[in-house]
Amino acid sequence: MSDAPAVEAVDLVKHFRENRAVDGVSFVVPEGTVLGLLGPNGAGKTTTVRMLTTLSVPTSGTGRVAGYDITKEPDAVRRSMGLTGQAATVDEYLTARENLRLIGRLYGLSRRYIREASDALLERFSLTDAGDRAAKTYSGGMRRRLDLAVSLIAAPPVLFLDEPTTGLDPRSRSEVWDVLRGLVRDGTTLLLTTQYLEEADQLADDIVVIDKGKVIAAGTPTQLKDQAGAASVMVTLTHAADLARAEELIRSCSPEVHVEEANRRLTAQATGLEDMNRIGTIFAESGIAVDDLGLKRPSLDDVFLHLTGHRAEPAGEAENKSESEEVSP
Repeated sequence: MSDAPAVEAVDLVKHFRENRAVDGVSFVVPEGTVLGLLGPNGAGKTTTVRMLTTLSVPTSGTGRVAGYDITKEPDAVRRSMGLTGQAATVDEYLTARENLRLIGRLYGLSRRYIREASDALLERFSLTDAGDRAAKTYSGGMRRRLDLAVSLIAAPPVLFLDEPTTGLDPRSRSEVWDVLRGLVRDGTTLLLTTQYLEEADQLADDIVVIDKGKVIAAGTPTQLKDQAGAASVMVTLTHAADLARAEELIRSCSPEVHVEEANRRLTAQATGLEDMNRIGTIFAESGIAVDDLGLKRPSLDDVFLHLTGHRAEPAGEAENKSESEEVSP
C-alpha cells in the first residue's frame, strides 16, 4: 500500500448554466478504505462521482484516481477504476457469463483471463448456479451483484458505487454489504454515495457530507455523531404517577432531564454506559417500576438533521434536475 491516496478531489466545481451544482469539493480517500459521500438529494454527490470517473468534465478543479489526473489522464483513470451506477447496467438478455465476457473484451483482456476471472467472480457473488441464465430472470439483488461483478472484471483498485443498494430489500442489501466488505478486505478502495444512513454507518471508514454543492462536514461516523450532540439515557416508567419522583432521582446524576408526560419517559444527558448503569442502579433501589431503560447515541440521521436542517430523504429519488439532464461527453 502506497502513501498516495487512491482517490483525491481537488476543489472540484461544476456549473450547469446558472446552477453551481458542485462548488469547490475536496476530499481524500486513502487506499483500502471506504468513503461515504452523503447529502440531500440534489446536493451534488452524483455529479462529483461523474467528474471523478471522467463521465463529466469539471468546470474547474481536478482530481486523481489511482494517481492519475482525471482531466489530463482520463484513459488511465478509466483503466484503474470500476463504476456501478444507481441502476443496474447489465444486458438483461445476456447471461451472467456473457455480460462478464462482453465487458472483459471491451477492456481488451485475454480470453483465458476473462474465463478464469468470470468463474471466480460468479463464485464470489454467489451466482455460479445462475451463471448461464439470462439476467432478465434474476431478482433485484442478483442483478445488483452481477452489476458489481461486471465492474470488477478488470480487477480495478478503485470502485465507485453510486447508491449501490437502492431499491433492494433488506436481505439483498445485507448480501451486497457483505460482498463490499470482502472487497475492502482484499484491498479495494470504495467511494460510495448513499441515502441509506445505516449503509454509511455499516461500511464507511470516513464520511463527507455535501449540501448545495459544498462540503459541510467530514470525519469518521463517530466524529460526526459527536457533533450532533451527547448521548442520553432514556427511561420509560410503568406508572405516570412516578414521574416527579423519578425526575428528582435522575437529577442527582444529571442536571439536564427532559420529561415527556404523555409517554411516561424521561431523558437525561449522559456520557456513556457508566451513566446508564448508575441510573439503572438508582431505579432498581428505588422501587419505581420501569418498562424500559437504555442508552441512545446520536445516529447519522441526527447528524444529517444537525448539519442540513432536515432528515435524510428517501433513497432512490433522483438528483436535482440539472444533474439528471447532464449528457456524458
